[in-house]
Order: sequence, then structure tokens, then C-alpha cells
Amino acid sequence: MLSDLRLVASLLTPLLLGFLFHGLCMKFRWLSRLAIPIDQGRTLRGQRLFGANKTYRGIVAVGFGTALGFGFRSYAWSHTGSEPQWLGSPGMAPFGFGFLVGAAAMMAELPNSFVKRQLGIEAGQAGRGVFGFVFYFFDQIDMLLGVWLVLALAIAVTPSLVAWSVVFLFVVHQLFTVAGHRLGMRSTWR
Repeated sequence: MLSDLRLVASLLTPLLLGFLFHGLCMKFRWLSRLAIPIDQGRTLRGQRLFGANKTYRGIVAVGFGTALGFGFRSYAWSHTGSEPQWLGSPGMAPFGFGFLVGAAAMMAELPNSFVKRQLGIEAGQAGRGVFGFVFYFFDQIDMLLGVWLVLALAIAVTPSLVAWSVVFLFVVHQLFTVAGHRLGMRSTWR
């Protein structure tokens, strides 16, 4: 079981670099030409489709940062002789694979954002009551669907890996969100 947690940490740590790079892009206005809302202001029933916070910059920045994370990890492993067998199995370079992981993570957030906007829940908010808790929890892990769809190209997805990824990402997401807010990289602490 701990080996599954170690594998999950190894697989998701490059994604954290993607989030960090995205936070830096927001703070320092890097890639600002891509800070265009994906829904481009379109609405359904008077509500935005995804909201202003879901931008092309997010997909590109998290994809690029995650690509760097996979690239750095591959470089380090190749110099220690401990590169995992699965890394070469997708048939692409670690940078390309990492970009797909990061971009898929960000795109997997779109359905949750769509539902929240249609329910009138603003970006960065969770709602109230039981639904509020459900939306808050899901907001922290919704990207895992996209991550696992891409990772499934390289490794066998097991219930244990998925469960550990939920725990790992939920805890780390809390820490990153609070730190990002305190450093001025996020407008909310949630």
C-alpha cells in the first residue's frame, strides 16, 4: 500500500510544478495573451458556461509546468539509473507526456465549473450545506479524471492508486491553495 502512495506521489509531483508555474503566470501576468476565458463570455440560461477563471492560459501553463516536471524527473532518473519502466511506454518523450497530463488535468475541471455556474455558485465558492461540502471536496480532486485518463496510457490504473491519488491531491491542494493565496497568486484561499 505504501508503494502505491509512493508511486502516486511520484506521478503527481510533476503536476504540482504545473500548478506552481500557473500561479506564477497569474501573479506576474506571464502568458497574458492566453488569459482568455475558454467560454469567451458565453452563457447558458443566463449563467457563464465555465466562468472567467477557466482560461487557455491555465491549460497551457499547467501543461508546460507539468511537462517540465516530467522532464526534470526523467533527467534525474536517467542519471541515477532508476528510471521506471513505465516512463517509456506511452511512446513519447516525458515532456510531451507531461504536457498531456497537465492539460488534461485542467480540462477535467471544466465539467465541475459548468455545473457550479449553472447552479449559480461563483468561482472559488462551494455553495452551502451538504452540496457545499460535496462541491468543495470535488473542486480539490476533479482534475484527477483527466490525469488518470492520460496516465492510463502508461500504467495500469488500480483502485488503490486512484484512492491514494484522491488523498494525496486533496491534502496537497489544500496546502497549495492557502500558500498561493498568501503569496498573491490566487484571489481566494479555497
